[in-house]
Amino acid sequence: MNFAWFTVAQCGIREFDAKTLIKKNILPVSGRKIIRNNRMVFVTAQTNLGKLAGKNKWLKNEKLVVKPDQLFGKRGKNNLILLDASFKDVKKFIKSHMGKEVTISGIKGKLEYFLIEPYVPHTEEYYVAIRTKRDCDEILFSINGGVEIEKNWRNVSSLRVPILDSLKRPALEAKFGKSLPQAQRQIALDFIESLYKVFTSLNFAYLEINPFTVKNREVIPLDVVARLDDTAAYECKAKWNSADFPVPFGRKFSKEEKDVKEMDENSGSSMKLTILNPDGKIWSMVAGGGASVIYADTVCDLGFGNELANYGEYSGNPTEEETYQYAKTILDLMTHKKNPEGKYLFIGGGIANFTDVSKTFGGIIRALKKYAKKLRKHNVTIYVRRGGPNYAKGLEKIKQAGNELNLKIQVFGPETHMTKIVSMALE
Repeated sequence: MNFAWFTVAQCGIREFDAKTLIKKNILPVSGRKIIRNNRMVFVTAQTNLGKLAGKNKWLKNEKLVVKPDQLFGKRGKNNLILLDASFKDVKKFIKSHMGKEVTISGIKGKLEYFLIEPYVPHTEEYYVAIRTKRDCDEILFSINGGVEIEKNWRNVSSLRVPILDSLKRPALEAKFGKSLPQAQRQIALDFIESLYKVFTSLNFAYLEINPFTVKNREVIPLDVVARLDDTAAYECKAKWNSADFPVPFGRKFSKEEKDVKEMDENSGSSMKLTILNPDGKIWSMVAGGGASVIYADTVCDLGFGNELANYGEYSGNPTEEETYQYAKTILDLMTHKKNPEGKYLFIGGGIANFTDVSKTFGGIIRALKKYAKKLRKHNVTIYVRRGGPNYAKGLEKIKQAGNELNLKIQVFGPETHMTKIVSMALE
């Protein structure tokens, strides 16, 4: 069982935001010749449907499409798309579906957000997707796009762009050009070439348009799925504008997750928390997004995935106070309910580049002091492994605090393999 999908590096965004980013950024790189139409309306429970047409005259003058915009697919197959509709029918559709609980691929959730666009009659449906891989970016394309793309996957062609390389137009034409109709070949290739520039400049991690069509020499994305690399927020936040990172469909933030999310948004550092199993006996407080994935995978590889209580990370040199608040949240959660077998807390991480280990450990030690009595009561065993600036001082401080507080604690430095403490505890 692999828990890499818990990493927050790839964050899904709404179709409305994805299309907005594509249309805004593809214009300058394509000579303003590929996508011109940017008419969309995003609807929430607070939207006054009666006033929409006053601000968007086209709603009453054109046929429309309306669909939920909540990070799930197969909307057509679940009868959640209304096509070729009047504005009156669109309002009726939204009113009848707003707040309705539905089940999508086994996940229950409420419909709360909708996207309205002009209806585009078309015959051709093309598929394009771009995704980052370990050693390259991969561009996927097919002239047989649409809802049956998975059944027609044998018709999808792939073009790899190696790391630090650029997309070459001759390679693009050789790989995808021959399958395209002559009348649409250049505009479609221009679109894919420009889309890749947008993909790299905005640090998308995944971008799928299925389908897009070409009409009157204009490319029209009909359905878009996108994920951004949120570790690039420091570089791309202005480019992303107000793109939202909503929670996955059917999932609600707990109070503690909301608190950590708010801390993360108000800090220059990174703090993440996802509660997986509040009754689990294995808890982690890991420094670094990559390290957090490795620790979670290690727990699962040892056969204890069902006991993994949380996933998260703190990184980017947080202050002592920020680390204290984060650690306090974890310790409070893990001491809500006893486990007859006791519990484990892994305070781990790789070898930091610039995070002051001693300073962040100062915040963790403050939290340990506050919760020492509860940690003893819940029979918590703590394993610590860390390296980086001032790590020796930090490890000595936390070891001394553990002894003074009568906590079961074992401390290791960079001479011990990063995840060795997991096998020490669980095997």
